[in-house]
Amino acid sequence: MDVSIEEFIRIMPHVSEDGGVILGSKTTTAFVVDANTGRLIRVHYSSPDTTHTSSSNESSNSIIQKAIVKQEKSDAVDEKPDKQLSFTRTDYLLTSFAANSDKVLWNVTVAEIDVALLCQENPNSITGPSRSLHNDLRSKSSVNFDMPLSCQSKAAVHRLRSPHIWDYFKTNGRPSEYRAPMLLLPPNEPLLPNSDKSRKSYPNNDFETQTVFSLSSPDQNAQIPDPQDVRKPNYKVSVLAEGRIAFVIISALIVVIGFLMYRHHTLMVAMLRKQPDAMNAKSSSSRRKRHRKSGKNYGNEDGNLEVDSEKGSPLNFNHLIECDMEGRSIGKLFVSNKEIAKGSNGTIVLEGKYEGRKVAVKRLVRAHHDVAFKEIQNLIASDQHPNIVRWYGVEYDHDFVYLSLERCSCSLYDLIQMYSESFQKLGCTEAQAPKAMTDYKGCLDSLNGVMHDIHLWRPNGYPSHILLKLMRDIVSGLMHLHDLGIIHRDLKPHNVLIVKEKSLCGKLSDMGISRRLVGDMSSLGHHTTGSGSSGWQAPEQLLLGRQTRAVDLFSLGCVLFFCITCGKHPFGDHLERDVNVAKNQVNLFLVEHIPEAVDLFYRLLNPLAELRPKASEVLHHPLFWNSEMRMSFLRDTSDRVELEDREVDSIILRALESKGPVALGGKWDEKMEPAFITNIGRYRRYKYNGVRDLLRVIRNKLNHYRELPKEIQTLLGSVPEGFDDYFASRFPQLLMEVYNVMYHYCKQEEWFHKYLDH
Repeated sequence: MDVSIEEFIRIMPHVSEDGGVILGSKTTTAFVVDANTGRLIRVHYSSPDTTHTSSSNESSNSIIQKAIVKQEKSDAVDEKPDKQLSFTRTDYLLTSFAANSDKVLWNVTVAEIDVALLCQENPNSITGPSRSLHNDLRSKSSVNFDMPLSCQSKAAVHRLRSPHIWDYFKTNGRPSEYRAPMLLLPPNEPLLPNSDKSRKSYPNNDFETQTVFSLSSPDQNAQIPDPQDVRKPNYKVSVLAEGRIAFVIISALIVVIGFLMYRHHTLMVAMLRKQPDAMNAKSSSSRRKRHRKSGKNYGNEDGNLEVDSEKGSPLNFNHLIECDMEGRSIGKLFVSNKEIAKGSNGTIVLEGKYEGRKVAVKRLVRAHHDVAFKEIQNLIASDQHPNIVRWYGVEYDHDFVYLSLERCSCSLYDLIQMYSESFQKLGCTEAQAPKAMTDYKGCLDSLNGVMHDIHLWRPNGYPSHILLKLMRDIVSGLMHLHDLGIIHRDLKPHNVLIVKEKSLCGKLSDMGISRRLVGDMSSLGHHTTGSGSSGWQAPEQLLLGRQTRAVDLFSLGCVLFFCITCGKHPFGDHLERDVNVAKNQVNLFLVEHIPEAVDLFYRLLNPLAELRPKASEVLHHPLFWNSEMRMSFLRDTSDRVELEDREVDSIILRALESKGPVALGGKWDEKMEPAFITNIGRYRRYKYNGVRDLLRVIRNKLNHYRELPKEIQTLLGSVPEGFDDYFASRFPQLLMEVYNVMYHYCKQEEWFHKYLDH
């Protein structure tokens, strides 16, 4: 942190947004001792509720037990020595409590120790002028040593956590000069109560300690250094040792810098040598020319980066990148000048490399560092999912924050717009399509090699299996966020990125205004900051209401509608969307030919947030079923309904048959070929206006498909795709009408579970 712990405690208590509390306290203890003998004279305490003084002949609860002087009563206890040392210890304590609980999450204690030399002429002052740099003190044992403090001066006491600290005190000789106002303590080792090491008798036998807690030596087997050695340190040897250490460090730095300069020179020479080779390769063959072109990042002929054969470590990636791209390096990140996209509040996305990996660099204005921090937190918590954009690292400079994110090919918005403008316009043939794609050259280049194999819509207007997968990816990523308690709050086609893997994959991104629900929270409350993007917000976001996970489900409905309808919106054009959302004026005319989509969108776009489905329910909706799952459901439903024949006035059968007019649109035999009707009539009689009878036909022909005549097999098509298309084209409402009845009556039955959690 950029503040000291004293300043931080001064602003305590600190209450976070989630209800967590951090408390701080400060206590001070002062020990006054005889500078000649070390005898403890008095102890001063300071605490939040009391302040008192304890003299040397009183019992004390101090963190150390005072020495009890065994001497004649003639030696007055109150006698003031010539020089006194005042040690002041200040303890700072931070304690963090969990949200809405008294559970302690962590605590930190930091101690600072100061020492002051109080001289007889002014024992109560530590700020007066000093008479000399050193004060010669003579103890009763006739041991001379220089006091490293001047009268009325003050210094900090530092603990050096080094196992060799005693080396500075074991040397012989007198110090020639004390260069800094700093005193040394041994390393912070465990206290050893009642040990032999803690009991010391000085030669003069003036006093002995009782249960004195002393700091142990770093080596538990080592003995306490002799007081004679401690009081006669050879500072010349100490200074010499420090000089040797500094010499070794400087020498090592010179060697490292020289080695880096040599590697840089070698690399540049190798690069210059490659240029003539590349020029000569142009005249050899077109194949070798292509290899040279693909390997321009100074790699081998296969286009891979060269690796040091001895150490097996890659070369400096960012240095190689700088040769091909204009930009600059910031820590582990290289940021190019090539812009990929723009956002709000000065945010832009640039190409870059992070530790040799291609990344998209999201550059945010430093003033919005809280947005960047929140996005990083949520990405770290969620980016292990395949449908969430990965986060690799962050770098800073004076003006911006740079997020290194997974590099994707384009956004869902670009992909849908590109195909809708090229393939869905009236009169636009595939030969004319490339001309219509010029506005999306970046996306086209990124998806090069798979463009001709991508078909997002089928001839009947249904989404293709590729588009359905992308839509499932979006729902799957959103379900993962909601499982973690994260509300995205800005879901739109621009924030869904496309990655070209074995197939196209959709990934959620841009979680700058996302929020995480803590504990048992189910909503963010009213007037939550951050409102998402215009045209993609739920009604409660526009009206500043209570925001739950359901706000993402409303946005999801708009995004899925955008996918199926080639870039259209269920609430109209840009300028009228927010008004229509607030008034619940939704138009699903463009998807009326897809009953599964109509059913799902009515649920997702419900103005009442509590009536919208969960992300997990959306993922298992029949809209996302493949042909095999659709046919399996109709067959299992037929098996289940057959059991209702044994029931008198079956509720399920009555409800199913009531859907006949919508599901069948009349007598179902009128929509089938005479050859097919003749074939099914050979085995039993059917009621041509009954839903149960049509389900029985589908089940029987599916189970006995291989036994059907070739003519009927050709008519129905292959199983399951052709079979599904045959019945879906004639009875488009059948699946959803049957599903809604069985969901209402049978969702708790075991056979139905596989259609809820497949």
